[in-house]
Formats: sequence, structure tokens, C-alpha cells
Amino acid sequence: MVQLPPNVHVSKHPCLLAKLSQLRSKNTSAKDVKALIHEISLIVGCEAFAQAITAVPGPAGETPLGFEYQTTTILPETISLVPILRSGLGMVESIQTLLPTPVPVHHLGLYREPTTLQPVEYYNNLPEHQPAETSTAAGGSNASSFAVILDPVIATGGTCAAAIQTLREWGTQRIIVLAVIGAVPGVVRAAEEWPEGVEIWLAGVDKELTDRGMLKPGLGDVGDRLFLTIGK
Repeated sequence: MVQLPPNVHVSKHPCLLAKLSQLRSKNTSAKDVKALIHEISLIVGCEAFAQAITAVPGPAGETPLGFEYQTTTILPETISLVPILRSGLGMVESIQTLLPTPVPVHHLGLYREPTTLQPVEYYNNLPEHQPAETSTAAGGSNASSFAVILDPVIATGGTCAAAIQTLREWGTQRIIVLAVIGAVPGVVRAAEEWPEGVEIWLAGVDKELTDRGMLKPGLGDVGDRLFLTIGK
């Protein structure tokens, strides 16, 4: 078994492993790819939030029969979902389903430069995005205390590490990365970007990357499979 950093968590859920196996197949249709990404994200998110989120007493409520009961809410109160475009969009609905109340969704657009495989940011809609020091000096930051990065595949780890750094500069105090699968070198790289502030949760890991930075055996290009742009 490959030794991973302590802030990396790989699921052992048997249903998750079976669904991941189905997702790997080249014969899986785009409709089923979307469904499997949703289902896998739901299970991974459930496991992650069981550790990352705390249930706390809320105000008194009343049942339809008139009985009073103690409501429950969660901490932290300020949570943001941050899908990495494009493929991270396939995970948003499942994580929204898990959370008891609506939360903001902020998009980050990052792609890998084909030659260097280094991340390039092309879109960022974090509210008033600026370094935390500047935000504080200006009278406060709009950053969520807890951000959830949604990125189905962690390959070289460059994109995930760049997203972590962007959110850290924004002022986020804690980050969880939810992924379907990752390559060991990339997962380690992302985990080491901010070890004390980041936890990474995945359904599975592959040991190798190809020369083009693709996982081996991997899932192929999840964005292409979700949005039917294979061969574009």
C-alpha cells in the first residue's frame, strides 16, 4: 500500500470501489458517467463531512403535531463550494444535496498548459478576490472560513495546489478537497501545499501518470466525458 500524507483520506467503501470500477470503463455512456460522478461524490462527501462538520443545537422547533423539539444546525456556518471548471461542475449537485442549507458556489477556471503541464488560471469569481492582507486592511474579507474544492481528478496536482493557494490568499481558514480519483504524486503535491489547512478525500488513487500527465489506468478526461467533447 502506498504511503500517503496524513491529511489524505482514501475511501474503502465497497460500493464506492465498485462504482469507480464502472466509471473507468470506456463503454460507460455520458449519461452514466454523470450519474456515477454524482453518486461517488455523494459518498465521498458524506465521509468527509462526517469528520469536518460538527452538529450543534439550534433554536427550538415544532412538529406538525405541535410537539416542540430541539433543532440541529452545523458548524462551520460559512461554507463555500469551489468547483474547478469544467469537470468540477459534475460534483456540485451531490454536495449541495448533502448540506442542510444552501451555500455559495464560487467557480475557479484552471487548465494545464499542454507543454509544461503547469496550471493557468483563466476564470475566478471569488467575491472581491484579493490577498487576505489587503482584505483585512480594507476592513474585512468576504472569504468563507471553510471552502470545499470539487475536482474529480487530481493528476499532477498542479491545478489543485493552485486552487488551494488561491483560496488561502482569499482568506479561507480551512479547505477540504473532494475528488473521485488522484495519482499518488499529484495527491502528495496537493496535500503538501498547505498541510495544516487542507484535507483531501478521494474514492481511489492510481500510482502512475503518463507522459501527458494522465492517470494510469485512470478515467480518461472526465470533462470530455461529461460534456461530450472527446476529440475536440
